[in-house]
Amino acid sequence: MKALESEEQLIVYVDIKSPYAFVAIRPTLELEASLGIRFDWRPLTLDIPSYLGSAKKVDGKVVESTRSEVQWRFLKYGYRDARRYAERQGYILKGTEKIWDSSIANIGILWVVRNNRDLLKNYFEVVYPPFWRRELDIEDFQVVENCLELAGVDSKGFRDFCQHEGRKIHDNLQAQLHPLGIFGVPTYVVRGKILFGREHLPLVRWLLTGSRGQAPDIAYEISDSV
Repeated sequence: MKALESEEQLIVYVDIKSPYAFVAIRPTLELEASLGIRFDWRPLTLDIPSYLGSAKKVDGKVVESTRSEVQWRFLKYGYRDARRYAERQGYILKGTEKIWDSSIANIGILWVVRNNRDLLKNYFEVVYPPFWRRELDIEDFQVVENCLELAGVDSKGFRDFCQHEGRKIHDNLQAQLHPLGIFGVPTYVVRGKILFGREHLPLVRWLLTGSRGQAPDIAYEISDSV
């Protein structure tokens, strides 16, 4: 799998532990449905400590931290901003109490795409909302397997896939992303253009529908429903 190449017209990179990916899922799925085409959904497992430091909370209190005051302010604003858009979609978004290794749940994306692509929307719905309500341990194989089953996807063989072939695909893909300039999620890749952030969805639509007329300005909304 090459990071910028796909048989589909659009590549979408997401991470289960990203609040900004979370609030982009529904509008991106709506765009996919309205255009009647399939997007190529892929995982980008963020290495948050490498650029925002790390921290751990217990009962809401910080017990470990390597973050500066600037990093804390950046994170607090980011969560406040994402929470507004989550609430507009009827979701709850609580800040995480540690930095999660989301690779198992993210490899789940690869598993669903390979085995039952039509149920990817279901998988996102049984993973994203409960994780952001602090109800889901995405580092637990059994939990992710249960999510697959709840989404209607057969989980038989997932653990082996996650430990071997799927892990190799995931890790090889992650190694390509930063050198190509893909650092965050959601990231959209269309016609060789790398677009970071849900606010580019109007431009994504414009590119995918023939680029007729003047290109739209960036906008954080795609429809009145979100």
